[in-house]
Amino acid sequence: MIYINPQLQLDESEIDLKAIRAQGAGGQNVNKVSSAVHLRFDIRASSLPDEAKQKLLQQRDHRITKDGLIVIKAQEFRTQEQNREAAIKRLIELIQQALHVDKPRRPTKPTRGSQERRLKSKVQKSRIKSLRGRVQSHD
Repeated sequence: MIYINPQLQLDESEIDLKAIRAQGAGGQNVNKVSSAVHLRFDIRASSLPDEAKQKLLQQRDHRITKDGLIVIKAQEFRTQEQNREAAIKRLIELIQQALHVDKPRRPTKPTRGSQERRLKSKVQKSRIKSLRGRVQSHD
């Protein structure tokens, strides 16, 4: 089982993991060993609640295809096991991000003291700026 949060977990059978060869520099090892991991997760066919599925499908993320598949490629580590864990961790983060709900903002009013201080400073600034005008000469 993969735990997303205390109320939500996924069965590992819902995730398709495939070992592939990693890209980039790495010398002899990179050409022989399939250490990168390709993770595929079908949102629509998953056991996630419908609300979570909708939120995931609405997310604007390049890892989510039009068909509702999440595709994650992990190749930053040298071992397949570490890449597997990294891919699953990224999937969990993506799902948690979709499920996160911001708490509602409560509008607040400025205090009476802060309003008075603001008006006082405005008057003061106005006085200072009015003194910046041209000096009148008395000829």
